[in-house]
Amino acid sequence: MRETLCQMIERFVREEPGSHFPEDGGPYFTEPLIGFAAADDPLFTQYQTVIGPFHLTPTQFAQRETPPWQPATVICWALPISEPTRRSNRAETTYPSRAWAQTRQHGEAFNAALRRQVVQFLVDAGYRALAPQLHPAWREYPESPVGIASAWSERHAAYAAGLGTFSLNDALITPRGIAHRLGSVVTDLAIAPTARPWSDHRSNCLWYREGTCGACIGRCPVGALSKQGHDKGICRGYVYGAVPEAVGERYAVTSTGCGLCQTRVPCEDRIPAGKVASPA
Repeated sequence: MRETLCQMIERFVREEPGSHFPEDGGPYFTEPLIGFAAADDPLFTQYQTVIGPFHLTPTQFAQRETPPWQPATVICWALPISEPTRRSNRAETTYPSRAWAQTRQHGEAFNAALRRQVVQFLVDAGYRALAPQLHPAWREYPESPVGIASAWSERHAAYAAGLGTFSLNDALITPRGIAHRLGSVVTDLAIAPTARPWSDHRSNCLWYREGTCGACIGRCPVGALSKQGHDKGICRGYVYGAVPEAVGERYAVTSTGCGLCQTRVPCEDRIPAGKVASPA
């Protein structure tokens, strides 16, 4: 079932019309990375301390279903952004490229469709499933102790599933880099968890691994990044305010993203080697 599920996800990303630019048929994403975490992994409980008590565990989501059920696995994926789109964004210094902005809006709409597709695939196979990001219990908490947060973090789920580690800019560095979209589904189908080969939850980031790099700091046009980390308030104000106002109409989107700190950096499409190799 694990292999069949992975093949379905890969095929959907490759063949579904919504995963391609309408103008030229080019893909928003390349082949996905897929990982699995146990629904009762202690990390999900720890997140309620690290992120906040509002962050729900897989079991808490499933218990809000009618009727309630007991989850076994969290299925996670990373959709690496295509090289042409990343290349177009490397050249930008203030606002994202048109391709990046369209990937943020239309590519994420496809990602939502993928979540629904995975849920339906599992339900049709006789299992229970839900997508936390699309669940009625999901909501944002703009005034949390860690800044803007939500009831489910796709990044933290992906970390639990062995897909990567965190970076100076708060993103996730996977073996295919930091430029991606993430998704997850909770199910009662039992699948063996993916190993987490990292020595530390930040070990793929050169800044945290050896005190070098920090390239993402210079890529941020509004100073939301520093050696101390990521200022979510400044970042969000720019990404959801100034950027759409400046280029949204021209790009024909309402959600633009930014992604400058995810391109033209050593971790754009890989785990950077640096002086001290990552355990991955």
